[in-house]
Amino acid sequence: MNNAPIESLLNLGPKSAQWLREAGIATVGELEHLGPVIAYRLVKQRQPKASLNLLWALAAGLNGMDWRELSETTKKELRAEAEIE
Repeated sequence: MNNAPIESLLNLGPKSAQWLREAGIATVGELEHLGPVIAYRLVKQRQPKASLNLLWALAAGLNGMDWRELSETTKKELRAEAEIE
């Protein structure tokens, strides 16, 4: 498991990292295990103002990409998967 602190993930600022820690996600490995959509949902439950940019940041960061590199198709799929029922 990747024990690197969540703050080391590409695309994350201090506020996003803090939100992830508050949701119980402290390492990159924990994020990899949960996946970006579940992690986003966990943060969103505690931080209703969290935007979809966090989801893009998580998904892209896990792939070593800048979040602006995500295709519109990928964003659409992530958004659909992240819809909180």
